Amino acid sequence: MTHINHPSLITNTAHMPASTNASANVVNVAVAVIYYKNCYLLGFRHAAQHQGNLYEFVGGKIEAQEGAERALIREVAEETGIDVADNLMVKLGRIHHDYGDKQVSLQVYQIELTAEQYEQHKLAEHGLEGQVLKWVDKRALLAGEYPLPAANRTILQWLQLPPAIAITYPLAHFGGHTDPAAAWLAYHQQRLLPSAWVYVRLKDASVSRADRTITQLMQRRPDIQVILPLTDGSLSSVEIRDTPTPQALMAHQSISAYHLTHTELLHWQHSQYGQTASADSIPAGQPLIVSCHDAESIAAANQLARMRIQQQLPPIIGIFVSPVLSTQTHPDTAPLGWQAWSALTKLADMPVIGLGGLSPSMIDKAKQYGGVSVAGIRQFL
Repeated sequence: MTHINHPSLITNTAHMPASTNASANVVNVAVAVIYYKNCYLLGFRHAAQHQGNLYEFVGGKIEAQEGAERALIREVAEETGIDVADNLMVKLGRIHHDYGDKQVSLQVYQIELTAEQYEQHKLAEHGLEGQVLKWVDKRALLAGEYPLPAANRTILQWLQLPPAIAITYPLAHFGGHTDPAAAWLAYHQQRLLPSAWVYVRLKDASVSRADRTITQLMQRRPDIQVILPLTDGSLSSVEIRDTPTPQALMAHQSISAYHLTHTELLHWQHSQYGQTASADSIPAGQPLIVSCHDAESIAAANQLARMRIQQQLPPIIGIFVSPVLSTQTHPDTAPLGWQAWSALTKLADMPVIGLGGLSPSMIDKAKQYGGVSVAGIRQFL
C-alpha cells in the first residue's frame, strides 16, 4: 500500500485538473472513507512505519490507466477483503500537494457499506496486510479521539456536513405582520429541527436588525449549527445593544461556517486578492460554504480552497451548486437538471450540496449524482 496521509499533503497544495495522468511527476492516490451508519473504518500504522502510531483511512496509489474508483475497489479489497465494486462511491473532494520534484493528488471518496458487509467485517481486528483495523464512532472520530496525520484534517471537516441544510425565509416573507422580525423569529424557532444545520439569512434587512434577530434565534435555539452570510448581517463586526457582542456569542455558540455568494466569490477572484494570492478579504476563523452556478465559479472556489489550505485556514467544507430543479424563489431561472448538475459536481475539489427545488427525501438521489447533501427552504422547515 502507498502511504497516503503524510501531514504535508494538507499544508501546501496546488490545484491540478481532475485528470493528472498527463504528467509523469503526478502521483494520484485514492482515499476510501468507509462507513456504516455512524461507524467509520480506520487502519492503524505500526510504530516502525512512517507516520507510525496514527490511524488512517483505507487507500493507496492509483495505477497507470486506472481511475480513482477502480483503484478504490482494488485497494479496499487488497487491504480489508471487502468487495465494494457494487457500492455507491460519492466523491468528497480532492487535496493536492506539490513536493517540488513530484505532485500528489488525493482523490477522496465516501463509501457506505451494506448491513451485510458491515456484519461480515465488523469483528475483523486485522487487515489482509497485517494492519490493525478499527471501527470508530463518527462523533469520536471528528472529536480527534483517534489521531490521524495532518493530511486528514480537511477530510474530517468535510465529514461534518449533514445530509440536509435548512435555509431561513427572508424577512420580507413576513412583511404582512405588524412586527416582521418577531414573526420571522417565532416561525424559525418553532420549525427548525433539533440540532439542524441552518443557513440564517434575512436579506434586505438593516445590519443592526439582522444581527439582533439572528442573535436572538441563536440564543433561543442553542442546539442549531449556524451558517452565516458574509454580508446582510453576519455578526462579524456590529455590536448589538442589549445582547452579547458577536465575539462573546461566538465563544459559546457553534457557528459552523460563513457563506460566500456566487457574486462575492467572483468578486474575490477578480480583485486584488485573487491576483496577489491572498485571501485576507474573507474571514479566517471559520470554514466556508460557497455558492456556485457553473464551471467558472467552481474553478474559483477550487482556487480559494487551495489558498486557504496553503495558509492553514479552515477550509471550504462545501459548495452549493444550484439550481438543480426549478424553484418558486427563482421561477425564471432555468434549472440545471440532474445530469448537468452531476457534471458540475465532478469539477469540485470539495463536497457538493444540492440546492434548488429539492427536499430532504432526495438526499439519496443527490448522492447518486455526486452530491453529499441537499439544502432548501420550504421543504426543510
